[in-house]
Amino acid sequence: MATFTDRHNDYDPTGPETFDSIHEDFRALRARCPVAHSSAYDGFWAVARYDDVVAILSNPDLYITSVRNVVPGSSTTGRRPPLHLDVPDHTPYRRAIDRALKPARVAGIETATRRIAARLVADLVARGEADFVEHLSSPLPAYVFGEWMGLSAEQTQVLWRTARAYVKAWEEFDKTNVIKAGNELAALAAEVIEQRRREPLDPRVDPTSSLLAERDKDGKPFPAELLAGCVRQILVVGLVAPPILLGSIVVHLSRHPELQQQLRGDPSQIADAIEEFLRLYTPYRGFARTARKPVELHGREIRPGEPIALLYASANRDESVFEHADEFVMCRPNIGRHIAFGRGPHMCAGAPLARQQLRIALEELLAQTSHFEVCGEVRMSGMPEVGPISVPLRLTPR
Repeated sequence: MATFTDRHNDYDPTGPETFDSIHEDFRALRARCPVAHSSAYDGFWAVARYDDVVAILSNPDLYITSVRNVVPGSSTTGRRPPLHLDVPDHTPYRRAIDRALKPARVAGIETATRRIAARLVADLVARGEADFVEHLSSPLPAYVFGEWMGLSAEQTQVLWRTARAYVKAWEEFDKTNVIKAGNELAALAAEVIEQRRREPLDPRVDPTSSLLAERDKDGKPFPAELLAGCVRQILVVGLVAPPILLGSIVVHLSRHPELQQQLRGDPSQIADAIEEFLRLYTPYRGFARTARKPVELHGREIRPGEPIALLYASANRDESVFEHADEFVMCRPNIGRHIAFGRGPHMCAGAPLARQQLRIALEELLAQTSHFEVCGEVRMSGMPEVGPISVPLRLTPR
């Protein structure tokens, strides 16, 4: 195949997109241009096929995160481990975070997650018609993270308000307010770190205490600026994807009331349904890598330092891997191959906590309603996410 050194605008993520058109675009890229170039956001490559995305994720020596880890670029407050560091520098930070996400810790927070979800669903149902994202899927992860991180009620409110403003500013490419919200998140991170220095908690329970107790590869405490960046990253990273994915789930169930009733009638199927929803509506298309040296992929020459966006949402609908890829298939035989949480050393540390939130939110929504349906325009996110940021919903109480 010929090697192309020119930079065509093969993919434009800045144009109008709908709930369905995004996946139609991805299907076209997989078929005709699996390694596409875009002139948006100062230029980047977009990799659409499953095998190519997995190969890049599985080769951290060649494809690194320390130069560019997301498209469009989002770093406004310095380096934020572990995502902004390469192996092995990232490993101690990841080890500290993983310590506070062991199965026992995640199980221990389930009661709080249930309480939070039940209250938010009850409020949503009482409204009759409301924006599902604004009133349920957006506040849910903020409140759950507040529990996991041991934040006060006031700090949790600051987290939700600031993280919501941060995400909204990115949606509108409002750099001024991105920086403002980022600084507020950094201030909250500094406050939490100082509290844990004075009164450490069990590192197996509290992620900030775990980071303070961990040592880098030289046996030293983490540098202050990287510690602050890591806590700030933790504060926001888990608040972006769950609202969008839950929004996609309720849109799908509105379109398929028979599945809605099936899950309502047999809640034991919800955990399996969540895995297929994760594959079908993966909320990311902008996690990125750069290559250490020139690489050629499907005839395209990618230079060192050029951002390579990994289209997880496209890869998880690759027809060569998932039969009937655009359809919901309960208990799909190879569902374990989906990469909604990534792959390799930077695979999402919070996956167990995310799965818990998604399952419990859907359980409570179905338990407290007899029916729900979309009743207005669904507004979609921009890159790096993919999915709804607004879902007007009409709900009938049980």
